[in-house]
Amino acid sequence: MEDSGPVCMGCADMAHLVFLPSGDAALTRRAKAGSRLSAVVVRFSRARKRYERQRILVEEHALERAEQECLADEQLRARRRARDAERRTCEDGELQKRMAQEILRLFPGCPAERARAIARHTSLRGSGRVGRSAAGRSLDEAALELAVAAAVRHEDTRYDELLMTGVERELARARVRDEVARVLDGWRR
Repeated sequence: MEDSGPVCMGCADMAHLVFLPSGDAALTRRAKAGSRLSAVVVRFSRARKRYERQRILVEEHALERAEQECLADEQLRARRRARDAERRTCEDGELQKRMAQEILRLFPGCPAERARAIARHTSLRGSGRVGRSAAGRSLDEAALELAVAAAVRHEDTRYDELLMTGVERELARARVRDEVARVLDGWRR
């Protein structure tokens, strides 16, 4: 982009750069570090009303060198990824266990299997759910109550059915609020 608007790659003096697709963080990091000139390619998302990163442009020699470096230590990085995945799985299992125990402390009437299912669902890594927030991971009571209320709303009420028939989300929540409160009050006893 220039002041007057978009320009072609040649006009921007970037025609000698090559596209590096997203997907390999090590390759991207190394190619960008080895390239004297790089640029981020973005696309405007009308749905999200913002620019989103697509890939980067780097010098060809930097990309070739980065590919060689990545091939040279591919096995090491694969072992590290496997160890990290195993560590994250253990951490997630421990979080789910502690979260289920805390849900049962807050809601002693909640069936144990249901508490485990809620903990498993809300703590899913990368989900963006309340259980993955800082408050959820620290077992904040308000965050866990929100997670339990959401589970009740989806599983014990007509909430999803209302959404599927076109009812606005806030209106659907208002319609099932008393039902959710009854279930939660019963579980608190």
